[in-house]
Amino acid sequence: MLKVIKFGGTSMASAAQYAKVKSIVEADPARRVVVVSAAGKQNPADHKVTDLLYLCHAHLRYGVSCDSVFGMISRRYLEIRDDLGLQTDLESELEKIRADMDAGIREEALVSRGEYLSAKLMADYLGFDFVDATQWLRFRLDGSVDKDTSYAALRALAEGRKIVIPGFYGVGPDGSIKTFSRGGSDITGALAAAALDADIYENWTDVSGILMADPRIVENPEPIPRVTYTELRELSYLGASVLHEDTIFPVAEKNIPLNIRNTNDPAHPGTIIMEHFDSDGSETDRRFITGIAGKKDFSIISICKKGLSSQVGALRKIFEIIDAHGISVEYTPNGIDTVSLVVPGKQLEKQKDSLVSRLQEVLAPDRLEVIDGIAIVAAVGRKMAGRPGISGKIFAALGDEGINIRMISQGPQEVNVIVGVENKDFNDTVKVLYNSFVK
Repeated sequence: MLKVIKFGGTSMASAAQYAKVKSIVEADPARRVVVVSAAGKQNPADHKVTDLLYLCHAHLRYGVSCDSVFGMISRRYLEIRDDLGLQTDLESELEKIRADMDAGIREEALVSRGEYLSAKLMADYLGFDFVDATQWLRFRLDGSVDKDTSYAALRALAEGRKIVIPGFYGVGPDGSIKTFSRGGSDITGALAAAALDADIYENWTDVSGILMADPRIVENPEPIPRVTYTELRELSYLGASVLHEDTIFPVAEKNIPLNIRNTNDPAHPGTIIMEHFDSDGSETDRRFITGIAGKKDFSIISICKKGLSSQVGALRKIFEIIDAHGISVEYTPNGIDTVSLVVPGKQLEKQKDSLVSRLQEVLAPDRLEVIDGIAIVAAVGRKMAGRPGISGKIFAALGDEGINIRMISQGPQEVNVIVGVENKDFNDTVKVLYNSFVK
């Protein structure tokens, strides 16, 4: 058996956290491939190393000294090394980074050094081999990952070895370092698991799996023991932020189970994610809502015109206009004579007048209305499909609490029910759904 395991920034924040990681790795001989993030916050007042590296580059760009900021980064890693009693030659590594900064290092190359230094230390601490991400993870010119080449390279490098890999970055066609978006170490771990056909991909963070709702809104929400890739994709897209949303794809393609675990509570089983599950008859298995998530600050563009649904090409014209303004469409709840478009409020804000004017010019609608300040909340669950009355129960529960629903949407797969409410009702909507269908 092979387990690829990834540790996030909080797991790499201090020598004490490194010790927890070592205990976890050594508890299971199948954990032979380790992917690490840069050092995260040790406490709420602390700084993430990656944030400090971005700040260093901003200082350099504007000709401001970054010595104090780089000193904070250096001291963090030197402190971890010394507290662990390691002999890693960090001084040479830090001197090289500083020299590259003076020579005009690119931002992506600089911000990748947090993961690089973490992996160097962790490899030394575990007695594993260090494998730089530039040795295997290859990006194409368009920014996508060349999976075939990357997978083959990692298989060759990992053969018969125990290795530590830095997350977040790889190498472009020109040999320069390329990074994922923030949180991209999760993607590196998933790619490594897919490349090596791992039996499981463990993602260790600071929470015991995915919670059924945001704990900032719902007090002590229950964890989700099992969730499908489809459900997780829905929850991630709508704000459940345990994983980078693109993490799902590499492991889902090969149906590799993904287990989210807590470094600070390693005995907790966390959340297991797979393509599908057989029923186990438990209470949580019978529950038809898996999780509740949402986001604020959307706008609804509502276009009304008699006979709109029968006009050939009307939808195409609408989307061409939206696309020309660089605005993404999140949902399209429609009626016979009405087309509604749910779009991000920030994208619409600066172009509202231009967009509305163009839609009126091309479509000549009977009415065109823009409603701002909309929050989207979704109840997600694979067991909603084919169960009559679910939407009605949701609407009744919200209605009983005086929450006005401005938009509703449910896809043909019936994996979610999405409601649009006013921003001010966002928290109450999440609470009502949780209290009505989970407790």
